[in-house]
Amino acid sequence: MCLDKTRIKRSFAKSSGTYDKVAELQRSAGRELLWSVDASTFNGTLLDLGCGTGFLTGELLACSASETLLVLDIALAMVQATQGKYINEESVRFICADAEYLPFAEHTIDSVFSNLALQWCHNLEAVFKDIKRVLKPNGQLVFSTFGPQTLYELKNAWAGVDNFNHVNSFYSQDQLVQFLEEAGFKEIELTATIYSPCYETVVSLMQSLKQLGAQQVIEGGRKSITTKSAMQQMMAAYEDHRVDGVIPATFEVFNVIARA
Repeated sequence: MCLDKTRIKRSFAKSSGTYDKVAELQRSAGRELLWSVDASTFNGTLLDLGCGTGFLTGELLACSASETLLVLDIALAMVQATQGKYINEESVRFICADAEYLPFAEHTIDSVFSNLALQWCHNLEAVFKDIKRVLKPNGQLVFSTFGPQTLYELKNAWAGVDNFNHVNSFYSQDQLVQFLEEAGFKEIELTATIYSPCYETVVSLMQSLKQLGAQQVIEGGRKSITTKSAMQQMMAAYEDHRVDGVIPATFEVFNVIARA
């Protein structure tokens, strides 16, 4: 996938004030991910990788047995939003850093938890290897990420307009398992869930994605400007997916648990 890290950082920083208003999908996926694992096994040092505005940080504080909770995000504004909520929690450490360049020594983290963040990494293979590096032997990696069916309606609508990739592609289950195995992970468990939120219009869907900071998803990493005419053609094509008066949008989410 071609992802512009600078634009991703800027986009999520800009959305820090609107993120919580439109992040129901992220909250639902995060809760399901947390329910899929015994949170009492999160002890010692736990890394919340891609903390966003800190919704799941609070959940992790409430249900885990971790002595130290490291919350990390690439966007400083997101870290600051989380810090504002948990500034008085002595066990929490706030870090602004890139998930592709973890600022931790080898074998210092007991568990890594990440909800819908790793899909923004340019080199996921390298990310898994680095997570394996910082995890202690038999440490636990628990994460969710988008699957290839995500926003297929939007992809189909654009396909009838031009030949550009307007929506990013995401890795398949087999690819994720392969990357994890190559990084040295074992006992890999993967489950898939389909979420189908609905919107009144295509415009409201696009606005929601932008408010989430997911500009890279709907631009496919492209730097060229989409014309007004092309956008109107896409929205007209998307109307073919309208059901019972609403516009659906598919999000495929993979929940993954693996051992170092």
